[in-house]
Amino acid sequence: MTVLYEKKQLPKLASIRHTRLMGADHDNQLDFAYGVHRAEILRFLTARTGDRGEAEDLLQELWVRTQTQSTGPVANGRAYLFRMAQNLVIDKLREKQRRMARERRWSDQETDFAAAGIEPADQRRTAEEAMLDREEIAALVSAVTTLPEGARRAFELHKLDGMSHAEVAARLGISKSGVEKHMAVAMKYLRRALMD
Repeated sequence: MTVLYEKKQLPKLASIRHTRLMGADHDNQLDFAYGVHRAEILRFLTARTGDRGEAEDLLQELWVRTQTQSTGPVANGRAYLFRMAQNLVIDKLREKQRRMARERRWSDQETDFAAAGIEPADQRRTAEEAMLDREEIAALVSAVTTLPEGARRAFELHKLDGMSHAEVAARLGISKSGVEKHMAVAMKYLRRALMD
């Protein structure tokens, strides 16, 4: 029975001895595991990403992380490195998805949601439209300056300064119905001036 007991313990003892040898300097353990499994990890990353260049970048990132991050004792360096590699692939995929969503939102805003393959219409105003807008603004400013005095003051306070009819009435010292009459005169006058 004693011999059987020793045979069962043999793998545990070997594992403990290996852990003690490698655990003395666990940073060297990861360096050693990285060196031994580098080609295998590169194949793993290439299979996951589908791009050898990207896989090499991720492998470099893995090496940098093993050098810069302090870890406790690692029981299985190979498994630890493969888990780190898988996490890097997932991080890269999430980053790519965020970038694509951000670019899609930007593209949709710029193209006004035009379908793929269709050149979107330019949403900027043409020179002619800008010139017409300037002429319309000039006509409006001219029409406001030619309003009767009471109507002009009531219009400016209400429409330009954003005051309510009650606030305009208090400011001008007239009734609220007086402000409404001034506003009606101003709007009628402006409509007529802009129609011409």
